[in-house]
Amino acid sequence: MDGAGGNNPRATTDDEYQHEAKEGQKTFFDLDPSGVDFVFKLNFQGTLLPTQIFAKDMVERKSGVILNVSSMNAYIPLTKIPAYSGAKAAISNFTQWLATHFAKSGIRCNAIAPGFLVSNQNRKLLFNDDGTPTARSAKILNGTPMGRFVDAEELLGGVFFLCDDKVASAITGVILPIDAGFAAYFGV
Repeated sequence: MDGAGGNNPRATTDDEYQHEAKEGQKTFFDLDPSGVDFVFKLNFQGTLLPTQIFAKDMVERKSGVILNVSSMNAYIPLTKIPAYSGAKAAISNFTQWLATHFAKSGIRCNAIAPGFLVSNQNRKLLFNDDGTPTARSAKILNGTPMGRFVDAEELLGGVFFLCDDKVASAITGVILPIDAGFAAYFGV
């Protein structure tokens, strides 16, 4: 399982939409290419490099499971974070490529696509200092049928399932959303 993931403020816009941009705010045109590069390297190469190391042993054994971590951003990019969304889309695509590449080597490759989790990395984006949800957090929760964030422990069921060679032996190339219904709802 890959362990890389993250974003960088240098690859994030201040506003959701260009027409809302105000003087002095970071827009799409101000994204720092080195920040975007950092996000792609962290997410994509952070998955590629460990896969190259660990898959060698799997090829020799003719068995194994590779489980990557994509994101719901891979399916539907969020505003403000184009590099992260693009990098996670690359992980989903890479997962499918690996599944095909290693299919006859006895290796299965899948990914989970977590929905919105509260972590130290995004807590300030989701909650105000007084603990109330930010406007962005309210949008997320309003667009999530279960009306809540995903708990990190809720990822485990998908992880255990996809890694189980008995019950998931025919499953490869799948990106499993674990998102409290976010992908199933389009706001109407």
